[in-house]
Amino acid sequence: MRAWVGADGDGDDTPADVDHTRALPVRGGGDGRMLVFVTGGTGFIGSHSVAEIVRSGHRVRLLVRDPDRVHAVLAPLGVDRAAVEHVVGEVTDPARVAWAMEGCDAVLHAASVYSFDTRDHARIRQVNVRGTEVVVTAARAVRADPIVYVSSFGALLPGKDDPITVESPVGRPRETYLASKAEAETVARRHQEDGAPVVITYPLATLGPHSPYLGDQLGRVRDVLRGRMPIWPLGGFPVGDVRDVARLHAAVLRTGQGPRRFIAPGRYVHTRDLIRALRRVAGRTLPTIYLPAAALLPVGLLTGLAQRVLPVHVPVEYGAIYTCAVGRAVDTSTSAELLGPGAVPLDTTLADTVGWLRDEGYLTRPAPSGVVGRPRVS
Repeated sequence: MRAWVGADGDGDDTPADVDHTRALPVRGGGDGRMLVFVTGGTGFIGSHSVAEIVRSGHRVRLLVRDPDRVHAVLAPLGVDRAAVEHVVGEVTDPARVAWAMEGCDAVLHAASVYSFDTRDHARIRQVNVRGTEVVVTAARAVRADPIVYVSSFGALLPGKDDPITVESPVGRPRETYLASKAEAETVARRHQEDGAPVVITYPLATLGPHSPYLGDQLGRVRDVLRGRMPIWPLGGFPVGDVRDVARLHAAVLRTGQGPRRFIAPGRYVHTRDLIRALRRVAGRTLPTIYLPAAALLPVGLLTGLAQRVLPVHVPVEYGAIYTCAVGRAVDTSTSAELLGPGAVPLDTTLADTVGWLRDEGYLTRPAPSGVVGRPRVS
């Protein structure tokens, strides 16, 4: 048996002498507990998923690029350090991934570059598409079951189905990030067709507290509340809570179930309704002008071209406008059957998101004391 970086505390990323007081669980031990290999575990969805997986009694082995981030990211979520170990590596390195995955029972592939910033285009496709092929192929080689791939509802856009279901065809979106997720979705479905126990989950536009960084999604909420986005496209998109996505990822860790797909809990939200909800929970007026998405798409394209040479990020993104234009309602019945009803209400998600942004210093003015969201559960 091997002990891995994080298990012996010596800070390297090579096999170390076995610490018998902290032995790894044995594959197929019969108690239902697994050693789960996780990529993207220091990201927003990934870190919450790790916390929920550990709470469910499993152990986790992370593949990370920066080992110094692990404790800082997972500690605020209350993750037991003894249940998590890590190996340094890239999801695009087949040899490294195969070595790091050795001895694991299940896999959660959550690593992804989520960005509508045109400066990230090359990295988006490399990580999102090639990384998925590398990780799923390695997982099949070690006979992991299940192999959970974290896709996106955007991989099914634009589509004729209304609502979008788990049987909807892979989309052909006209935007780099969404197109990369559609291509990676094709990779995952190909492995499903081969009979591999690949489970595909489809998170929605995901919000909530406790993010390791201010990513695109939470950054947009901050920009709205700061008055930096007074113009919004008409349309909408489905919104979910990161804690519901994490619950889904822990719940699908069951062996012998074969290929499956789950759209994460949430609901379609019109852009007008989203701004109204933010006004309620943040206590701000947020003057907003709504224009047809089709009229704003050319603006997004021009901004994207300019973004390639500008040193700062411009909060007008073609991908965000495009998502509003082609977004559809989603059928979340598959996840409801597994988790039961009771997705986190939209106002609670937004209240907890705004509260976290305030606590972290991204917002200067506090929300009114009368606004009460669901207690933060992560």
